[in-house]
Formats: sequence, C-alpha cells, structure tokens
Amino acid sequence: MKNIFVFCFLSFLFSEGISQQVWTLEKCILYAQENNIRLKQQELDTRFMKNNLFKSKMDLLPDINASASQNYSYGRALDETTYEFTENQEVASTNANLNSRVTLFNGLQQFNTIRQEEFNFLSGLQRLEQSKNNLSLNIASAYLQILFSTELLEVAENQLVVTNLQVDRTSKLVEAGSLPRGSLYEIQSQAAAEEVQIINARNQLEIDYLSLTQLLDLDTLDSFAIYMPEFGDIVDDEIIYTVREIYETALTVLPEIKAAEYNLMSAEKGLVIARGGRYPSLYMGVSFGTGYSDIRQRVISTEEITLPVGQTINGVPVTTTSQVPVFDNYPFTDQFSDNASTVISFSLNVPILNGWFVNNAVSNSKLNVLNEIYELENTEKDLYKEIQQAYADALGARKKYVASTKALQAMRESFNYTEQKYEVGLVNGFDYNAAKNQLTRTESDLLQAKYDYIFRIKILDYYRGIPLSLEEI
Repeated sequence: MKNIFVFCFLSFLFSEGISQQVWTLEKCILYAQENNIRLKQQELDTRFMKNNLFKSKMDLLPDINASASQNYSYGRALDETTYEFTENQEVASTNANLNSRVTLFNGLQQFNTIRQEEFNFLSGLQRLEQSKNNLSLNIASAYLQILFSTELLEVAENQLVVTNLQVDRTSKLVEAGSLPRGSLYEIQSQAAAEEVQIINARNQLEIDYLSLTQLLDLDTLDSFAIYMPEFGDIVDDEIIYTVREIYETALTVLPEIKAAEYNLMSAEKGLVIARGGRYPSLYMGVSFGTGYSDIRQRVISTEEITLPVGQTINGVPVTTTSQVPVFDNYPFTDQFSDNASTVISFSLNVPILNGWFVNNAVSNSKLNVLNEIYELENTEKDLYKEIQQAYADALGARKKYVASTKALQAMRESFNYTEQKYEVGLVNGFDYNAAKNQLTRTESDLLQAKYDYIFRIKILDYYRGIPLSLEEI
C-alpha cells in the first residue's frame, strides 16, 4: 500500500512538471507582441493606412460607370431615339450609357498623394514597433523583478534555516544552564520575525508573477514559471561605449526617430500637393450610349405609286409617280446597335480665385512642415536626454553593485565573527540578531543593486538596437 502511494505521488509530480511551461524572457516578449490587444488595435491602424495607400494608387485609374433606364411616356413625349415628339401615344423606351473620366494632369497631386500615404504607412509601422519596444521593456522589468523576488525569498529562507539551528543550539545551552532563558526568547523572536519575512517575500513574489501574467494577458498563473538564468560576474567589464556613440546608433535604429522622420516627409509631400492646386487640371471623358423605343419603325423597302394630278391634257388625265417607303417593326437588338453613339470630351479647369483656398492650404502646409521639423528635433533632444539619464543610471547602478558586493563580503566576515562570539557566550542574543538583520539587509541591497544594474544595461542595449535577452549576461 505504501509503495502504491509513493508511486502515485511521484506520478503526480512528474505530470505537473510536464504540464508546467517554462517561459524565457524572449518567449514572454514574443507572446505579448502577438497577443496584446493594444498592439492588435495599432496593427489595425496600420492596415487602414495601407488601404489608404492602395486607394491613392487606384485613383490613377479612370472612373468607369454604367447606367440604364426604362421609361414609359403617355401623351405628348419626346422620343429620344428620333428626337421627335409623339402625340397621344404610349411610348416605352430603354436607354443605356457607359461613362469614363480620367485625370490627365492636376499638378501631379495624385502622384504626390501616393508618396504621402506611403510615408504615413511607414510612420505607422514605426509607431507600432515603438509600442512593441515599450511593452518589451515593461515585460523585462517585470521579469527581472520576479528574479529579484525569487532570490530575496531564497535569502530569507536560508537565513531562517541558520536561525532555526541557533534556536536548537540555544535551547540546549539554556537547558544545560550555560545561557539564560532570555537568550532563547530572543533567538525565537528572531526566527518568528524571519518567518514573517518569508511570508512577505512569498506574497511579493506572487504579486510579481501576477504583474507579469497581466502584461502577457494570461488568464491564470497555473502552469506558469519563468526561466531562471545563471548570471556570472556582471561587472566583469566596464561600459566601454559613450553617450554620444549610443545616441548616434539610436538615431539610426529606434522606431520613434524613424516615425518622426516619416512624418516630416509626409508633411513635405502635403506641401507639394497643396502647391499643385495652383496648376490647371486637364481631364478626358469618354461616353457611350444607345437606346430603344417601341414606337420606332424602320424602312424595309419602297414601292412605286401613281397619284392623280387633277388636270387633263387633250382629254387625258395627268398623273405622277412616287417612291413610298414601306415600314416594319424595329427589333430591340437592332435598335441598340444602330442607335449607339460615342463621345470623347476634354475639359480644362484653371483656378483663378477660389476664396483663397489654395493659398490658405499652402500656408497651412508650410506650418505643418515646420511643426514636424520641430517635432523631429524635439524627439532627438528627448532621446539624447533619455540616453544621458540611462547611461548615468547604469554607471551608478554598477558602482552601487560593486560597493554592495564589497559590503556583503565584509558583513559576512563580521557576522561570522559575531556568530562565533555568540556561540561562546561573548555576545548576547540582541546583538546577534542585530548583526544577522544587518547581514540580511546587505544581501537584499546587493540583490537589488544586481538586478537594477542588469535592467539599466538592458536599457542601454535597447538604445543600441540590441534585442532584449538575458542570455548575453
């Protein structure tokens, strides 16, 4: 029975291990970029822009429209197939038309509109990439926070193990009469406080996991665990690149800079389009039409008839002959073929005075270009300030990590010395606990400095166009 229980328990653990997914930072970023609702909405915006670009290209094609009508007339009406009026007749007529119109020249506005819509589309793509990068940085921050909280929990658990050993040892010394009972109470109080710290650390870790899963839009924390990378000596090398070098690289790779540049190009094309309104516009039109009338007849032959003139010559009546047309029904298909007509027309529109519309459009377009120039300059200046701050933060984080490493080494030696004195009764429990708490704070400070420095380095990598990853540390 016992063997069966052990087998079932191991099977449960094994199945849990299989079902649990381990998420790397790269997997988290990829998943978020594919499933984030905001990004999907922004992707829809870029598709709208792509449709606008396609429409601007299709505007170069001629307009082609067809129409047909069926008419019934009573009384006096115009027969459009003969352009004659009918009297007291019922007329049924059918008309069909095909029209086309194409722009031959309008100041190259259509071609410049295509370029403008292309720049708008490219700007939209870059803004989408910028949103992806911002989301990636948020995920990296949440990911590193989990790593920090995990190690902090491990430190708290290790400290509790050491404290529990001291509780056992102190209890034995108290029972042997070597230490007063107050020392046992002090070390037990320390153990209880460290248990609370462990609970707080676990709660914080759960909150950090929740924050990451919310960024990923995951419904549950079940079967979710992140990959725990092994970091080596993260301060092995100095930061060898300068702020200026990072900035020059960022100008060529960051999407926010490219988006601002495309917006400026779009505004410049908008100015060219507005100026194109000052030129004459030339259009060509082609129309084809035909019709049918049910009262129209056609001549199928002629016949000769003799008509009396009404007088005689030498007693013989005078007559005359004439060719009289013979009419028959005019079939629908024949009328449609015979009544067909084609018209080719050209029209020229010369702008003279349109309420200052063109000049006002040109003036506003110039202001828009100027505004986009300022926007690009402001984006570049903000970027330089951000890189300056990020660089200073990275340097400060590195110095703090180096100092925290040295402080922890010294604190461990100091605590070991205090622990040895405590074991021989030269230090009371209060001083021992104070030294132990100081060691815990120093370890916590080191962990915080460590992950802060890692995140700052990753931000500098982002400005250099390097994908976010924890494998290169």
